[in-house]
Order: sequence, then structure tokens, then C-alpha cells
Amino acid sequence: MWSSIAINRPLTWAALVALPACVWLPDPSLRLVAVCIVAGGLADGWRRLRRDRQHADLMQQALMLSEEGVQITDADNNILAVNPAFTRITGFTEEEVRGVNAASLIASRHDTSFFKRFWQTLESKGRWEGEIWSRRKQGDEYPEWLRIKAIADPRGRIRHYVGTFTDISVHKAREQDLRRIGFEDPLTGLPNRRRLHDLMTSRLRHLRAGESLDMAIIDIDGFKSVNDSLGVEQGDRLLALFGQRLARHVAGGVVGRLGGDEFLVIRTTTFDDHGKWVAGLRDHLGEPFDIGNRSLRLGLSIGSCRAPEDGKESGVLFQRLESALYSAKRHGRNVSQRFRPALDVQDSPHMALVYSLRDALANGGQLELHYQTQHRSRDGVVVGMEALLRWRSPEHGIISPGDFIPLAERHGLMGTLGNWVIDEALAQMARWREMGMPRLPVWINVSAIQMFQGELESALSSGLARHGIHASQLGLELTESVLLDERAGDIVPRLEALRSQGHRIAIDDFGTGYSSMSYLKRLPLDKIKLDRVFIRSLPDDPADAAIVSAVLAMARGLGLDVVAEGVETREQLDFLRNAGCTLVQGFLFARPIPAQALEIQWRGGSALPAAAMLDSKPVT
Repeated sequence: MWSSIAINRPLTWAALVALPACVWLPDPSLRLVAVCIVAGGLADGWRRLRRDRQHADLMQQALMLSEEGVQITDADNNILAVNPAFTRITGFTEEEVRGVNAASLIASRHDTSFFKRFWQTLESKGRWEGEIWSRRKQGDEYPEWLRIKAIADPRGRIRHYVGTFTDISVHKAREQDLRRIGFEDPLTGLPNRRRLHDLMTSRLRHLRAGESLDMAIIDIDGFKSVNDSLGVEQGDRLLALFGQRLARHVAGGVVGRLGGDEFLVIRTTTFDDHGKWVAGLRDHLGEPFDIGNRSLRLGLSIGSCRAPEDGKESGVLFQRLESALYSAKRHGRNVSQRFRPALDVQDSPHMALVYSLRDALANGGQLELHYQTQHRSRDGVVVGMEALLRWRSPEHGIISPGDFIPLAERHGLMGTLGNWVIDEALAQMARWREMGMPRLPVWINVSAIQMFQGELESALSSGLARHGIHASQLGLELTESVLLDERAGDIVPRLEALRSQGHRIAIDDFGTGYSSMSYLKRLPLDKIKLDRVFIRSLPDDPADAAIVSAVLAMARGLGLDVVAEGVETREQLDFLRNAGCTLVQGFLFARPIPAQALEIQWRGGSALPAAAMLDSKPVT
């Protein structure tokens, strides 16, 4: 405290010189001047002392209010003082820990090598920062982020250590939740497809001489019908019970859910009894399941293979398991089929497409996005575009999304495919921005698989940041099947979070699914897309005309925009405009075209300027 009144100020030096002069100077007036100088020096010192004490009090108050725990120890690491946040976090009061060595509060999770590195860093650099586990008064352990600084005297000898720490239990729990979302099926708690790939790779890597891996994909036959008869809640309970029974039966093995009603089983064995093992799975899972007041026996299609006989890489083995399962289903379901070389792509055209799609995703150059413009119905002004996925396969030619999207969803490729669409659309928008093209919103389609795998939000946020696009420029179109797929969990808060970030949300193919009205009441939506099936026969079909008019009236009441898809004639456009539909999309205005063709039209002045129309004739 007294170090602040050092003799490093002119007035202090003057007071020290004048002090003996008060006695020795012969002239009274000079002595009086000396006394005044001494008094001024004392007053200056007192002011500095008061200011330093006030500063110390303020620092003490700030320390008391800090949300971070603070502890001060001596050179031997014995605690001298703590702040209230220390007590709030650890449960220990200052009286209980004063004089206690701070190391005794550290959890026993850390070994001697950790503490050796800790002290080496602290002594060499004078500070240490990192994650460490500590112990509360109640005995439970918690993670904290700790910062420690060594305080040395002028001679360089360490006198004290000052440490501040923050309880990061919530952050660690959030990390675990994110890890669980990424690697765990939310319904059953079993490993998901991504985690199963990792586990299979690990088991293959650690196979010893004489050991093999037995693997089987188990698909519940006709589960959709079972789910429809039981209801979604009971259907989910059946899947959970199925996973639990399977996990108990394959103790020591790996059991996971690939998605939907498909489960994967892996076991390490030294026995050559693959067929008997698969038969045991079927018998065990064929026992009745009690759901409510019903007893159900399930039909099962099983595709199996064995490593290393049928492959030594997880990707190859997954393909062969899928080939075997597809073959089992082609033979009438409720059948077990082991992979054999004859189950190649010639016997399975669907699997040939799956293999080709994997190559397209891995090598690039085959997938592309086409863009179809959306227009205001009253004047044809372009207000947005929908990005539509196309696949030009060198082996199969142009393949319809209706053919390869279901396969991608079934065989675990939809997450990768959806992420490609997001990144490609954002990259194209960035290129258009650099070219000076109008910044129109682009809408992309979102699959149910992207939602329940939990990767959609991270793919969107990273893509937007990478390409410098605002979220309001990328709209998300979800089909009603996404809303009804329970694997996506409670979709409302997720859509609300996406919408709060700036994304606009639309329901695609509206009216072709189920429970549309009940969902519209509570979902955070911006617009709905009226399916082309209701537009095709306008204005002659009175039933379609009535449905369209009713939907438009309902949307107005809910404050939603409506985009009519598949508008191909002026008669359809006139009816929609008169009925109050403000947005349209269809061949009457433009067909889906590649980005390069769209750029050529723009350079030629025939596309995309805010007041221009793609059709040269005015719409009347």
C-alpha cells in the first residue's frame, strides 16, 4: 500500500529538503516557507494515499462482483484470499479454504505428467491457461477454464499466484449434446450411420489373426403400414424396443440405427457360423413385441456379409450389405440374403445408381444446379429463383431427381448431397454478386434426412460465412413429409431458429401431404408453394378451382405468400391473379436452366433486371 507514496515526485523531494530547513534556517520567513513546502508535500502524499485506497476499494468491489472465481495464493500455493464467485462456484467459503493448498481442490482426473507440465509452463512463462477439472465442496467434479499468473517481487522471486477460473460445465454439456446429435440416433440412443462407419472401420483395423466380422442390415418389412395402424408415437416406441432387444442379443457387438426402420449389427467372432448367427437374429427378433394391448410379430429382411472375406473397407462392406438387403427384398421380403459376387450391379440397377451417385459426389463434375425463376403475377417481374438439382451421369445419361433422391435418402447419401446443394447455391450466388447481377433470393429444397441428421444448421452457417451471403438471400423449402418425419424431432424450434437468423421458410408441394392445416397454425412460415397438381386443370376444373381459392384465402388470413407452381398457360395465370395469388412459377415464364445460360440471358438484357420479364410479351 505504502509503495505508492514513493519519493518520485518533485513536491515530495522538495518537502524532504525543506524539512530540516524548518529548524536550521535563521530567517523566520524562510522557515515559514519551508514549513509550507513540507505541508504541501504531506498534503500531496495524503491525497495520493486516499486516491490509492479508493482505487483499491473499487478494485475490491469489482472483484466481489466478478462472475469469475478468483483465488490468491502464496509462493507455496496456499490460499490467502478468494472472492464470492469462488464460493458460489465451489461451495467453499473463504474461511474454509484459507491456508489450504489449492492443489487439494483439483479433481483426481489429472496424472502427475499433467501437473509437471503445468508447473513447468508456469515457472518458465509466468502464466498458465487451460481446462482443468476441480472438486466442489459436495464432492462432485466439474470442468473449469483456469488462468494463473505468477506475481514476482523486484528481485524476480515469486511471492504470490493469482488465479481466475470459470465453470464451463454448461459448455461441456453443450459439446456433448452436439457430439451426441452428430453420432447418436435421437430416437433409440444407438449409434447413427456416421458413427457406425467409424465403429466398423475401427473394428476392421483391430481384427486379429483368425478373427472375422459378421455384419447384417435388418429392415422391418411393411413398417409404414405398422406405423399407420399404431400411430407415430407407438411406432417410435416399437423402434426403440426393437433396438433394445437387438442390443441385448448382440452383447459385446455393435448395434446401430441407419435410419427409418433399418438397423445394423456387427460382431467380432472366431467362429465360422455366419448363417447360424443370422438365423439366431431372425428367431430372436421374430418373437412378439407387446405394444399397448397388441402383440406384434415383425417380418424382417436381412442382408449380411462377412469381413475380411467380403471386403476389408467399411465403404465396400456397406455397399455389399445394401446389395444383399436389396436382393432379399426382391425375393419377396422376410428373407435373409448373404452377399455374393453375383449380386453385382447387373443384378441390381438401383444399386448401380447408388454406386454411380457415390462416385459423382466423390469426384464432382456430374451434379449441377438449374435455376427456375419466380415472378409476380401482376407484371411478371422476377422476384426469386428456385435451385433444382440435376445429375448428368456419363453412364446413365440425365437422371431424374425422382429416381436418385429416394436412393440417396435410403443409402445415407442425402446429407452429403444436401450439403453439396447448399454450398453450390451459395457459391453461385457469390459469383453472381461479383458479376453485378441482381441479388435475388434463391430457394433450395431441404430433405427430411438433412433435418434429422442434425447437419443442416451447421452446413448453412458455415456456407453463408464462407461465401459472404446473408441468410435472407437463401430460402429453405421443406416438403410436408419433413414435417411429418418424427426422426427430425420437434421441428418448430429449429425452424424458428433458422428464421431468426434470416432464412425464409416455405412449405413445398402444399396440399399433397397430411395434416397441412394443423401444421400451418404453429409453424414459422413465410410462404407455401401450391402443388402443380392443383394448377394443371385450371380454370376448367371446378374442384381444383375451389381448392386453389380456399388455399389462397387461408394463406391471406395467416399472412403467408403463395407461389403457384406449374403455371403453363395464360388462362391459368389469369385465374390465379384474379383469385389473389401474387407469385407464380412455371414454363409460361421460364424453364429451369443452368447458371451459365441464366448469365448469358442477363448479359443480353433479357433476364433478371428488376423490371424485366423473361417472356417478351406482356402478361395481360
